[in-house]
Amino acid sequence: MTNLPKIALGAWAWGNDGTFGNNLNAESLKPIFDTAMENGLNLWDTAYAYGMGTSEKVLAEFINELPRNSYYISDKFTPQCADVSSETAMKDMIEMQLGLMNLDRFDIYWIHNVSGAPKWTEELAKYFEGKDNVPLLGVSNHDLSEIKQANEILNAHGLKLSAVQNHYSLINRSSEDSGILEYCKENNIVFFAYMVLEQGALSGKYDTKHPMPEGSARAQTYNHVLDKLEILNAELKKLADKYGVGIAQIPVSWAIAKGTLPIIGVTKKEQVLDAVKASNITLSEEEVASLEKIADSLELNVIRFWEKEMK
Repeated sequence: MTNLPKIALGAWAWGNDGTFGNNLNAESLKPIFDTAMENGLNLWDTAYAYGMGTSEKVLAEFINELPRNSYYISDKFTPQCADVSSETAMKDMIEMQLGLMNLDRFDIYWIHNVSGAPKWTEELAKYFEGKDNVPLLGVSNHDLSEIKQANEILNAHGLKLSAVQNHYSLINRSSEDSGILEYCKENNIVFFAYMVLEQGALSGKYDTKHPMPEGSARAQTYNHVLDKLEILNAELKKLADKYGVGIAQIPVSWAIAKGTLPIIGVTKKEQVLDAVKASNITLSEEEVASLEKIADSLELNVIRFWEKEMK
């Protein structure tokens, strides 16, 4: 699968699980989807865990109107959402998700987190072994040793690890420091970077005078460090002004410059258009290094409750 766009669009918020403190529906999301497809951003990342099927069902409404070869769907096996007592838990979840989305296959399929991951990776391998149209197989929220283990399990079944998805941003580079990015590069594994914008914290939209919506999960993480984030956002604005774009485009173009494929959550049409602009920016090595130096000096810890420090 060599024709993936530079950016994937995330449908996490489409699940309306309260993380983003807003209320979305198919009617409001359809123009966002259409704008993305018109601009060549046709890789959509979802999961059953995003609203217990809500995100998948909304996305299904849109893709089912289109030719199957015009889009890519990335979905996940989330152990916490499966009947783990069943011997057919992997098969049941995959086929349930395919049913929800009215699809005959996924393009990328992930083990969502490390809960019982070796067992589930083995079950994933057994399910796809010998099948035609095997999707890219990936793991999310895994550290380096867990990624290597997953690859070994898949290799034993004649398959390979093709994708890794971790939280990666200017203020959370643990997947780089731990050697995960280098391992992926050496083994032809696509590294998907999620939360590149830290749920809006690196967009320039929020500061000490304009905090995130109270009651949202992200407010609890970022509002108390907005004073530090103002420093980084000021540097992002300098580059944004240079390239004639908004602040939010710079962290995305940074992630692309690092050789990753960023996943950008979209809830507004403008965010899609921003993503298009970000994909057309090429930051210099000096600009990348300068941003990282400033970000590192802030010494922020934005590891979320479902994650861990990569090692």
